[in-house]
Amino acid sequence: MKDARAQGLAQWARNADLKVHIPDQAILAPVSDDASFRRYFRFDSAASGIVFVDAPPSHEDNESFIKVSLALGQAGLHVPHVLAVDLDLGYLAVTDLGDRVYLHEMVKDPACIASLYDKANDALMTMIAVDCDLPPYNHSRLMTEMSLFHEWFLAKQLNIAVSEATRVMLTDVYDFLAGSALAQPTGFVHRDYHCRNLMVAGIESPGILDFQDAVVGPITYDLVSLYKDCYFRFERDFVIEQVEKFNSQLIDTGIVGESTPLLRWFDLMGAQRHLKCAGIFSRLNLRDGKPGYLSDIPLVIDYLIETAGLYSELAEFHTWLLAVVYPKLQNA
Repeated sequence: MKDARAQGLAQWARNADLKVHIPDQAILAPVSDDASFRRYFRFDSAASGIVFVDAPPSHEDNESFIKVSLALGQAGLHVPHVLAVDLDLGYLAVTDLGDRVYLHEMVKDPACIASLYDKANDALMTMIAVDCDLPPYNHSRLMTEMSLFHEWFLAKQLNIAVSEATRVMLTDVYDFLAGSALAQPTGFVHRDYHCRNLMVAGIESPGILDFQDAVVGPITYDLVSLYKDCYFRFERDFVIEQVEKFNSQLIDTGIVGESTPLLRWFDLMGAQRHLKCAGIFSRLNLRDGKPGYLSDIPLVIDYLIETAGLYSELAEFHTWLLAVVYPKLQNA
């Protein structure tokens, strides 16, 4: 099937002011795509060090990508720099951070995990302080995200009829989790700071990708993305150790006080994120024809069950997850 946008991207790349020669015979080949409409390409025999991005402007906020890239780069973080862009077409050329994704490196050599995540922690502390005029992660946004759980995961993916009593229970859960999130100090939030968006880039700071949806929001959100990762599970003891380490850094910088319930905030923020992710993964399958994310849903639900079992305010939710959702997911 003809890929008109990829062909257009190749033609645009040859005409862009990149100071590199791209021969006519060079082929623009896909590198990867992700959960959005954004796709990444490289030429097979030219333009070394450059990734070309197809980001349809009707679906992707390319102005935000450019703005956030500049702000993170100025803060000393390692991100793709924009070399050329056409906002009307939705084509970009950015610096290439390579192929060494954290997830692949961790699976290949688990002994590298501690070192990689120390670097990711340090980068996260720097990132929290970045200021570049971002929208707030407010109550409305938090609630809209969590509603994806019942709209897409329960009703459409699992075909669970959501009764009025269940809807009331879920609304109470959503309100509780949103309240915990909004009680936290705020800072820069990447929103997808996890092992598929972090790169081993040959320097101390990790390469950071996919930051265009950044907001100002709760300080534990990116920490959750990092240690309650939808694509890789860490042991609970390791997670607690990392949260305590991060809490010490926050105390040292004056962002939180000694008595801050950071682990509680972290766990409850994780529940908010995982409600959203169950809904998004289901929507990617049902609406966007991307079934690959279905295999990540069981871990997301495991996280929800674990967290709901730790906090008395979520006891009813915990019972319901075990009685209704878990068996249905097992048989899906």
